[in-house]
Amino acid sequence: MQKRRFGRTGHESTVAIFGAAAFWQIEQKDADRVMEAVIEAGINHIDIAPSYGQAELRVGPWMKTERGRFFLGCKTMERTKEGAWREMHESLERMHTDSFDLYQCHAITTMDELDAIFAKDGAIEAVVAAREQGLTKYIGITGHGVDAPKIYLEALRRFDFDSVLFPINFVQMAMPEYRSTTEELISTCKAKDVGTMIIKSITKGPWGDKPKTATTWYEPFDKMDEIQRGVNFVLSYDVTGVCTAGDINILPMVIQACENFTPLNEQEQEDMIKSGAQFEALFK
Repeated sequence: MQKRRFGRTGHESTVAIFGAAAFWQIEQKDADRVMEAVIEAGINHIDIAPSYGQAELRVGPWMKTERGRFFLGCKTMERTKEGAWREMHESLERMHTDSFDLYQCHAITTMDELDAIFAKDGAIEAVVAAREQGLTKYIGITGHGVDAPKIYLEALRRFDFDSVLFPINFVQMAMPEYRSTTEELISTCKAKDVGTMIIKSITKGPWGDKPKTATTWYEPFDKMDEIQRGVNFVLSYDVTGVCTAGDINILPMVIQACENFTPLNEQEQEDMIKSGAQFEALFK
């Protein structure tokens, strides 16, 4: 599987980054089977959070023996210094590790939330203190929503984040404003040498009233050819990699698509963006 430099961290991350949100509710034996497949595929980067259900409890036992194999990124949804500090230590304990490679302010979806983490005694103070004490090497910001690219452009003006995680898919990119701010964010991250993780790469749209056939909170494309096109589209941008989908049945297809990634030329990307207009964007 192709690897790409994760910004200034220097880590050569596989283009498939294991999204542990797939372990929201799962038996350990099933999680073990998935982790074996992740290792077999050579994936070397994990994205996890305490808000991902049972994820930390299921991945944690693997860190006792496999910690050195992975670049490990964790997150907090706490907005205060005290809350973020407490949650980080709880995650370290569940993950059986002394430190994270990356710790991120998670799900910053509004400017008010961005203001909150930068306020006096806000979460950023805790994360910076963690870096100073060796509890994390790098600091990132993550989230989703229609304003995500705009918010993270502002975040990078306020703080020298090492990584950003945000959504890209060809359906969402059919929205002109979302596309323009996303392309500006990618360019800014490149200039600042910031690592970029992409979520929602195989999103078809919101579930609406349709029956849910996957554990993702959005309706995903679920056929191999569709998933391959979605992954090809995202990885054709100058980004580090895609976080795999939050469904253990779709996960093998996303891994396969990353293994078989074929870059699109500019016209092919444009054609996909045009085709995205026939679907309902997840974020509006």
